[in-house]
Parts: sequence; C-alpha cells; structure tokens
Amino acid sequence: MSGVDEPPASEPNESPAADQDEMPPSQTDGGVATEQAVELPSGPGGHSPLQQVATVTRQEYALSVRNRWALALTVLFASLSLLVVALAGQNGIVRPDAIVVSLVELATLLLPLVALLFGYDAIVGSEEAGWLGMLFALPVPRRRVVLGTYLGRLAVFVGAVVIGFGGGGVWLALVGLLTPAYLGLIGASALAGASFLALALVVSTLAAEKTHALGGTLLLWVWVALVHDLVSVGVIAAGLVPSEWLAAFVLANPATVFRVLALQSVPTVTGGMAEILVGTGLTTPVLVAALLAWSIGPVWLAGRLVSRRSV
Repeated sequence: MSGVDEPPASEPNESPAADQDEMPPSQTDGGVATEQAVELPSGPGGHSPLQQVATVTRQEYALSVRNRWALALTVLFASLSLLVVALAGQNGIVRPDAIVVSLVELATLLLPLVALLFGYDAIVGSEEAGWLGMLFALPVPRRRVVLGTYLGRLAVFVGAVVIGFGGGGVWLALVGLLTPAYLGLIGASALAGASFLALALVVSTLAAEKTHALGGTLLLWVWVALVHDLVSVGVIAAGLVPSEWLAAFVLANPATVFRVLALQSVPTVTGGMAEILVGTGLTTPVLVAALLAWSIGPVWLAGRLVSRRSV
C-alpha cells in the first residue's frame, strides 16, 4: 500500500547445518553432553582394537603417574630392598642367598597387599569419579576399557618393582654379589604383581562402592598371605588329603606360587614353611604358567562382568 513504509527485509537466518559446524565436538548420552577427552572411534574408519586399548592404557598410566602412585610404589620397593641389603652387610659378611630369602618372605606379605590396594578402585573408583561413565559412553567395547585400565596400572606397578628392587641389585652388583637368584626375584615379583592386580580388578568390578572393594581386597590378602598355606599344610598333616595334593594347593594361591618360584633359584632353603613348599617338585615353567593364568583369567572375567554393570 502506498504511503506505508515497508519494514526492512530481515537477514536470513543461518542454516542449522552451519550452527552445528560451529559447535565443539561432543557426545551426548541420555541428554547429557560429555566432552570427548579420549578419542577412541570404532568402525571401518576408526582405530583398531589394539589402538583403542593402547589409548586407554596410556591414559590410565598418565593418571597413575599424576597421582604419585608410580613414585610412591618405587620408593616403597627401593626402601625395602636397600634396607635388607644394608642390614645383611652389617656384620661384614654379605650372603646373597640370605638376602633373597629375606626379601621373598617380606615380599610374600607386602607385595600382594600393595598390588591389591593399588588396583582395588580401578573400576568402582573411576565410576564414582565420573571417569568410567565417560569412557563407557565412547564407541569402544567395555572389555577393552577394562583391559586398558589393567595394562596402564600394570605398567606402573612393574616399573616400580623393577626400579625399586633394582636398587638393591645395583648395590649387590657394585660389590660383586649380584646373583641370578636376585634377578629371578625381580621377575617373580613382577609376575605376582600382575596376578594380584588382576584379582583386584575383579573385586573392583563386583563392588558397588569403594569401601566394599577395599574390604574385599583386604579379606583376599588375609587369605592368600596368611591363611591359605597354614590351612593347606594343616590339612595334609592331619591326613585329610594325600601329600600329593600339596602341589595343587600351591598352584591355587598366587602368593604361594610366587614364593616357590622366587626361592627355586636359591641353592639352599632350610627350615620352616618355605622348605615344605619348595619341595613340591613344581618346575619353573609350571610356576610361571600358573602366575600368567592368575593374571589373564581374572582380567578376562572382569571384562565379562563389567558388561552387566550399570554406570
């Protein structure tokens, strides 16, 4: 109509596609946006399963290092080995075999406890912190997240064992007393640590809260480190089962397997429970295979159980 000013034409709105292009990449899970801090794509254009596991492993390793776990574990094992070596040389005569036996007896109690405490919150603790939910929201099978979490913590623990016990080994090497038995102790400790980390992973997967997981791991430590061997030998001594069953009892406890494996390289082991257990006749390959089974089996079980966990 003449005489009436027409309103200025408004600028066309930007298309939804343009708005979406400017938004930062994120994922939504049930209406909750989560930043994709760890890129683990799957499918034909994504990363391979090995790359996905490796990414989670690196992330878990970095978190453990950032939380000072790597430093604390290394200092703990280094202090233990150096203290035993120093005490063994106080009278001027250093017996390398006695050092190995002393370290084995102490590590049989300490190593399972430290490994279980290091791994008890691997799953349930990450869930309470909100980190697990973010990982499970990514297009990655949960079992690979569990495997990567285990391998990341295992790398920290094995590194602490090798560097920590290696400190005592360097001292012995400087005085010309480093023996294959001491090197065997380091290897056996790494395998045993892998076994107990795997068991802690299962407990952490089953527990609903961190306090439940902590209580479960402490009960497990009491059994494997204090009760199992006494019950096994007592049952055989009472004649309830044949003495041939002792080898089966040894293989049923990763702490006992570690003890026997670490002492096999020592020329003489006299007295006490150690002499009874070493006399089972189990060979080194069988003992190593047992510790590997105690490492692989629980991790596989945790991967199966975590699929039923609601996060």
